[in-house]
Amino acid sequence: MSLTDTTDRAILNRIQSHFPITPQPYLSIANDLGLTEAEVIERIRRLKENGIIRRIGANFIPNKLGFVSTLCAARVPEDKIDSFADAINRYPGVTHNYQRDHEFNIWFTFIAPSMEEIDNNLQNISRETGISDIISLPATKTYKIKAKFDL
Repeated sequence: MSLTDTTDRAILNRIQSHFPITPQPYLSIANDLGLTEAEVIERIRRLKENGIIRRIGANFIPNKLGFVSTLCAARVPEDKIDSFADAINRYPGVTHNYQRDHEFNIWFTFIAPSMEEIDNNLQNISRETGISDIISLPATKTYKIKAKFDL
């Protein structure tokens, strides 16, 4: 799906890294771009419906909030991928998951107050799904880059 016009691009550029923290953020965006608040809301709704925007939300650094995180990889038979993804998505600490072309074909991140909680949840997931080949790869050092796409 391609973007429809330069206004969509301007909205996306504005919300990627500078989403206003105000009581009426869409009005603030509208004022900046010479639009009405209703126009901004409608365009964002359409962009989300069309799969261009996945979500609008904050990203936090887990350890600065007292949490730990890990990247997990699982070896899941092809016929169990959907049910496995449904199972892990029910855990609030799973932030996202994706399929890869690899023997460990489902990867997901898990955030929790402790590594013990993550380990317990991974054991529960394994029991629930029958998938025992799940590895946890906690970071030893984090390198963050800012991913902003100039549209």
